[in-house]
Amino acid sequence: MRDPGVIKSMTIDPPTESETSEEHTPTTHTNAGQDVIAVDNDDTPQGLVDRVEAHTGEGTRHRAFTCMVFDTHNRILLAQRASQKRLWDTHWDGTVASHPVEGQSQEAATRQRLQEELGVDSSQYDTVELTDQFEYKRYYENEGLEWEVCAVLKVVLTDISLQPDESEIAGLLWADYLHLHENPSWYRQLRLCPWFEIAMRRDLS
Repeated sequence: MRDPGVIKSMTIDPPTESETSEEHTPTTHTNAGQDVIAVDNDDTPQGLVDRVEAHTGEGTRHRAFTCMVFDTHNRILLAQRASQKRLWDTHWDGTVASHPVEGQSQEAATRQRLQEELGVDSSQYDTVELTDQFEYKRYYENEGLEWEVCAVLKVVLTDISLQPDESEIAGLLWADYLHLHENPSWYRQLRLCPWFEIAMRRDLS
């Protein structure tokens, strides 16, 4: 039987009641006023839309990315989203996901988020590889939705030193990638993010 390879975890104190209430109030959300790139189903830009507006109501299709971070032993780094995030809070991602800004490439946006969320700089990996792209739409309870044309990128760390941002990430663990894919019941308690589940299934199908 394959060893699942979980070797590292981290926990962070939950936010206070006032912090949680503020984060879940649309009018004061920290993403208010930030724009994402609206796109058609071919990822052709259709202008800018407010980030909160894009993720509420029926939503607006927009450009996004997810980056899967590996070590040299084909273990994937899973990152638990912070509890104060409005969408898919405390779910586990593999590994970082966000939105490029206007004029920014997916690769540049990925490098930025690796630095901001994990403290990983470009000296710790050789390349950022763009491997896939797909469209999906998923609703999250009563909070909103994701409707994205999502690029998939991969990074292999030669140096696995991490300095996670506690406002973004509530936990970390390394898991054997194939074991995670082939034995989902072993990891059901982690509650994986939908975009990561899609990216992993497409990657290994």
